[in-house]
Amino acid sequence: MPILLYIHGFLSSPFSHKAQQVQAWLADHRPDIDYCCPALTAYPDEVVSHLEAFVEEHLPEDIYLLGSSLGGFYATHLAEKYDLRAVLINPAVAPHRLIGQYLDRDIKNYHTEEHYRLGPEHIETLHALDRDGLQYAANFWLMVQTGDETLDYRQAVEKYRGCRQLVEEGGDHSFQDFDRWLPDIFEFFTR
Repeated sequence: MPILLYIHGFLSSPFSHKAQQVQAWLADHRPDIDYCCPALTAYPDEVVSHLEAFVEEHLPEDIYLLGSSLGGFYATHLAEKYDLRAVLINPAVAPHRLIGQYLDRDIKNYHTEEHYRLGPEHIETLHALDRDGLQYAANFWLMVQTGDETLDYRQAVEKYRGCRQLVEEGGDHSFQDFDRWLPDIFEFFTR
């Protein structure tokens, strides 16, 4: 049975609004696709290890990746490493440059109440995962909104040039009205 792996963003969780929308939509419209959204820590090395183990455990099943924000960065890594299809929602580009503001501070996941403290080694892990260019550009669909208050959507448009792209005016980092695109997303995955 095909699997959708939803990869949430930094300091988010399986209880995020988009993750819940995807799970409910699949239950109603595509019960033939299993849904998985693991709770991920803030530590990149642990996240990558966990996600790679999940993919390797489930291959050769069809695995579809849906990543939001930092989850889009991780989805890109997995899609490139395992030749999988990925839809990226306002993805983080070069997160090793963004995460510095969280170094050596107590940070809290407001969904789970867990606390983290990131160090330079976590930035190094993210930097090592960042790639120039994409080997499997046809496997990606980039979805961004220009009103993203957290990330500069233009960086994603540039990084994923040559990929299918949806650039909507306005919106925000959560990608307003995301759920209206779910039928098209699953058509992209299953074509």
